[in-house]
Amino acid sequence: MDIVHAIKARLGMKHNGWVDELPKVLWAHRTTYKNSTGETPFSLVYSSEAVIPAEITVPTERMLSYNEEGNDEKLRTNLDYAEEGKEMAMIHEAAKKQRITKYYDKCVRERSYKLGDLVWHDNQASKAQNTGKLGPNWEGPYKVIAISNTGTYKLAELKGNPINRTWHAIALKKCYM
Repeated sequence: MDIVHAIKARLGMKHNGWVDELPKVLWAHRTTYKNSTGETPFSLVYSSEAVIPAEITVPTERMLSYNEEGNDEKLRTNLDYAEEGKEMAMIHEAAKKQRITKYYDKCVRERSYKLGDLVWHDNQASKAQNTGKLGPNWEGPYKVIAISNTGTYKLAELKGNPINRTWHAIALKKCYM
């Protein structure tokens, strides 16, 4: 989706001409440092940084210090360190995922119910009553009669008639009566 949004941003209000903009957007995507890996996709694939078109027309320090004879040697050296760069990117990405997981887990409230608890179940989850958008969002109350180790619960009506399916804790809400 990132590339689609970039194409739309470059096109603005006119929606034709995306074929002409696609190579520029792809080049920008491939040469931009990614937050998750700390590297550009181009450098992970080719083991060296890409020369952007602006560097060719405007003399930069990198282009002025370019040496044709030493270039092959530098490319071979970069290839020797390619695996190390990819491993560092994987470590960087794993650390980023751990930070995201830690943040997510900090914000999530775990729901658990005991045997005999009274709960409501989500009407949208069961689709038992199609009451429209002004109808009730929760059905019940129901009694928890069995607990699975995967966080699912077996419910029964207050009269004792069991319901023929299990419910995940996300689709349940505690009933205080």
